[in-house]
Amino acid sequence: MDRKRYPPIADYALIGDCHSAALVSRSGSIDWCCLPRFDSTSCFGRLLDWKSGGYFEVAPRARCTVRREYLEGSLILATTFTSGAAEARLIDFFAMREGGRIHPRRELVRIIEGVRGRMDLSIRIVPRFDFGEVRPWIRRNGHSAFIAAGGNTGLLMFGEAALEPDDAHSLRADVRVASGERVHLALQFIAPEDLHTASVRAEDRIHLAAHYEETLRWWREWASRLVYPESAGAAVVRSAIVLKALTYAPTGAIIAAPTTSLPEQAGGPRNWDYRFSWIRDSVFTVHALSALGLEAEAEGFRRFIQRSAAGNAEDLQVLYAVDGRRRMVEIELEQLEGWRGSRPVRIGNGAARQYQADMFGLVLELSWRWSERGRPEAEEYWPFLKGTVEAAIAKWRLPDRGIWEVRSRPRHFVHSKVMCWAAVNRGIALAERYALPAPLGRWRRVRAEIRRVIESRGVDRARGNFVESFGSTDVDAALLLIPTVEFVSYDDERMLRTTEAIHRDLRKSGLILRYRTEDGLPRGEGVFLACTFWLAECLAHQGRREEARALFERAGACANDLGLFAEEFAPRTKQLLGNFPQGLTHLAHISAALALNGSPASAEGTPVQREEGKRPNRDRAGAPGRSL
Repeated sequence: MDRKRYPPIADYALIGDCHSAALVSRSGSIDWCCLPRFDSTSCFGRLLDWKSGGYFEVAPRARCTVRREYLEGSLILATTFTSGAAEARLIDFFAMREGGRIHPRRELVRIIEGVRGRMDLSIRIVPRFDFGEVRPWIRRNGHSAFIAAGGNTGLLMFGEAALEPDDAHSLRADVRVASGERVHLALQFIAPEDLHTASVRAEDRIHLAAHYEETLRWWREWASRLVYPESAGAAVVRSAIVLKALTYAPTGAIIAAPTTSLPEQAGGPRNWDYRFSWIRDSVFTVHALSALGLEAEAEGFRRFIQRSAAGNAEDLQVLYAVDGRRRMVEIELEQLEGWRGSRPVRIGNGAARQYQADMFGLVLELSWRWSERGRPEAEEYWPFLKGTVEAAIAKWRLPDRGIWEVRSRPRHFVHSKVMCWAAVNRGIALAERYALPAPLGRWRRVRAEIRRVIESRGVDRARGNFVESFGSTDVDAALLLIPTVEFVSYDDERMLRTTEAIHRDLRKSGLILRYRTEDGLPRGEGVFLACTFWLAECLAHQGRREEARALFERAGACANDLGLFAEEFAPRTKQLLGNFPQGLTHLAHISAALALNGSPASAEGTPVQREEGKRPNRDRAGAPGRSL
């Protein structure tokens, strides 16, 4: 295996339509795409197996320099190739439209545009379905139009290039573009029941240009609703757009990342499927988007959680499929070599069956923050929340796998205990605020007991800081989240010492590790970028703004040239690691930016107001936007 064939993770860009997503390399190749949903099998998967995964490439035939950008306020990618006097631009996007939440176009569009001179480019479409296992049958469907079919997947491929079969399972074309010329290409997903009736009409080709304008308008109208401190800058807008792109529009679920098995350690086994909706990541995302004025997304996820748990707190689990499905059996795909030999490649995620105690507190925290925005809880939702409090009370004494989903023995993680306390505390607050029925006397006694145990067993008496788990003297970065649920204030003496301990014990090359303790897997991973932003946020709230700003900028510099973050970063090799782009990192980036720029939203859950220095993000689209 030649590992050099695999581009660095940072070489990729995200495009998507809030149903599915694709990754586009700097060289113009779509090396990852799952249709029709984020968690579907791949139709292009060269990211995980260079030989058999499949790809869709538009590449200059001459050696070129490359620069790329997202069009302002959008998820439309523009890659510019320059070779001497010739220059061409490749525009990539998934088509968006009003009403796309229920009726998406499921259309990926690529536009080759001549900028100056003349440039020759080659087009290769090599679909491989079911993670590379199925080489689809490709048949002609009119002039320069083809259908690829195999298993339960079908693709309709057409455009203005003269596509022809390269072999029985792939297509190719060569094009030359001069200044001002455009060549449109499109790929549409076809449901199995439509395979025999699908066809390309003349107007379909004409409409591709209109779909570009419509998509640009859609994204800019959505982005115009953002409210943020002007000093926070455009990077906050980019992170918000990424989080929106990771939202599954039909249900409101928010996925952790659009990829599976990009490694936390190159060549190692820490490879997981992140194409699902974690309660934890999603609640953090809702906080970040709500702080930017985007409340429709918050309400959508709240409904998703209630529906997925069937209104029964006992049925809560850590993560769900985007449609609320509960079973995500973890499977190893032995036939795939993995990104740069990082095996095993996994689909599904065994963490779905883990007990992670923080989920109870997260659900109640979400409802409390919602009420803080002046949105009272509906009475019919209270039985579910009340049951969640009772579940936390019943289970808080049990060890769990914690926020990091360790695959070693369960432990009494301090962060998990704090989140059980938060479930009871927020339950009491909601019951009192809205006069909802609850056994408040018993709840108050349990709340006091949980606090007493945490303060006696979860604090290092010698150093005066919180610890990772009962009986340990180590710290983990999850402790930085304790003040967000008001268990202690940011300037509590124990929290000040905890921040210092994390800064001292988990620092690596100026960034922050999650932890240093055993977790049931071989050692070795990068620094965790979300944790670095958490520390920056903590320092900002403690008044150490210069240190916070330096740490924030150091972590921000780990993004790729498009402002996209992975889960981790390897300081020695300067490489992004882990699934990409990672929602948790982007939302931590937003929260830290707001803390550094004077917004109270990250600390107290209060909305950012449109006051002096805090403005909506308006651009050429101008008008307020809409959500899917």
